[in-house]
Amino acid sequence: MGVTLKKIEAIIREESLNQVKKALMEAGFNPLTVYTVRGRGKQGGIRYRWPEGEEYYDLLPRVKIEITVDDEDVDKVIDIIIKSTRRGIPGDGKIFIIPVERVIRIRTGEEGREALGY
Repeated sequence: MGVTLKKIEAIIREESLNQVKKALMEAGFNPLTVYTVRGRGKQGGIRYRWPEGEEYYDLLPRVKIEITVDDEDVDKVIDIIIKSTRRGIPGDGKIFIIPVERVIRIRTGEEGREALGY
């Protein structure tokens, strides 16, 4: 039976990205995909009040990171992301864990853990 894999997707603040990347690399998790995204959470956005009026931003800039790991490494990666991003205020982000059925490296045909590059 093969290795069970999970994809971890995290939506985080842009300013937390470098700290998360560094912590993941130090723990041996180098392969990583990063997207610039916009979104809103429970708070629905941010309202700024100025003397001239008010502005409402409902889609805030965020970063989405994706990393696929062995099932046994999921909790370790989650802990790294949380420790690198938690401020204790709304907008800290979300982490999603998704089962991965199969991973294949196109160049070599390797599958599973070998295809991940760890």
